[in-house]
Amino acid sequence: MKVSIMTLGCKVNQYESEAMAELFTNSGYEVVNDEISDIYIINTCTVTNLSDRKSRQFISRAKTENPEAIIAVVGCYSQISPEDIEKIGDIDIILGTTDRCRIVELCELAMRDKVQINLVKKLEPGKDFEPLEITENSDKTRSYIKVQEGCNQFCTYCIIPYARGPITSRDMDSVISEATVLAENGYKEVVLTGIHVASYGLDHGKSEALIELIEGVDKIPGIERIRMSSLEPNIITRPFMERISKLDKFCDHFHLSLQSGSDNVLKRMNRKYNSEDYTKKIELIREYYPDAGITTDIIVGFPGESDEDFKDSLKMVNDIGFSRVHAFRYSPRTGTPAAKFKDQIHGEIKKDRSNTLIELADRKSEEFLDSLIGKKLKILFETKAGNVVEGYSTNYVKVGVNSGEDLEGQIKTVIIEERREDLLLGKLL
Repeated sequence: MKVSIMTLGCKVNQYESEAMAELFTNSGYEVVNDEISDIYIINTCTVTNLSDRKSRQFISRAKTENPEAIIAVVGCYSQISPEDIEKIGDIDIILGTTDRCRIVELCELAMRDKVQINLVKKLEPGKDFEPLEITENSDKTRSYIKVQEGCNQFCTYCIIPYARGPITSRDMDSVISEATVLAENGYKEVVLTGIHVASYGLDHGKSEALIELIEGVDKIPGIERIRMSSLEPNIITRPFMERISKLDKFCDHFHLSLQSGSDNVLKRMNRKYNSEDYTKKIELIREYYPDAGITTDIIVGFPGESDEDFKDSLKMVNDIGFSRVHAFRYSPRTGTPAAKFKDQIHGEIKKDRSNTLIELADRKSEEFLDSLIGKKLKILFETKAGNVVEGYSTNYVKVGVNSGEDLEGQIKTVIIEERREDLLLGKLL
């Protein structure tokens, strides 16, 4: 029988879809892409109202492709709005952000007994970490490992704490075991990911659990690179930097969410730092990693954001010189405090601010890339087109070399010679 898994949203969702695909494969099903299937899994996102609409569109598409198929709707949208899913009709299984590890069993139950299943449950503190894991995926050089679930931050614009529940950390031995299997299967790079990775271990009162986990993965033979997904600024302390800087496998790329350069806006967002705090964290990173790639997210047009507030964001982008900025126009999310704030910003103003920010961010990104010309970078090669082989440096810059060799999956040192748009070109040493 054929199974299609449709995924919306973040890297964590993608990881969970890969894990569910592996469960089906191990049970004898054929997991396919863009084919009419017997079972459809729609792994939903709810970060914006637009995400909800896209999730409903995916459900409609699955029902149209095969009206007789089993349809399971899982993930964040299901968790927040199970009643909306039920209203759609003809949905066999509704799961939130728990019980995905039972997906094969539940699909078989729905097929056999012709029953509808709704297992969405309230997310409580102290819940167990759901045992989803990956041993292989479609990317043969890099794999994500989910180490943490949930968020306790409650930023005023964000629905995720309600969709994912309180923080829950995965057992360290389980993470090490998954990383070991991935290494045995040929993966050289792992990305430790989660909903709020900086909270890893805090649900057990362990403030140093994240660095201890990183050090544990660093000891695994075969794993040659360790990356982190998005981090909160407050995790960056001198003791943390001292310890990771001693690990040869740790990659000097930090995605450190900023969201705004205005202290006024940060306070209304309920972020747990101000612009000065954030700047000091960047300075600390560069003290240990001078060529670090530092990427960030910035929201423009948050309710009440004045022209001066926006200029504060531009100033930080200009002064810090991020290697990349992900710019988002604020979109009110029903169910969050910010959606009810007064002084909502007009769409045209958001558009203009977004364009201005992107223009500046692109220029700073080019400056960062230019600063790497003449330097030696270690590249994990991933793809080949003709004689050009491309991969990523430790600081997450795309690099290509002209070579007739089959370098895919290998790590080589390259001296950078030039930049072509967002691609650096060099030669092997």
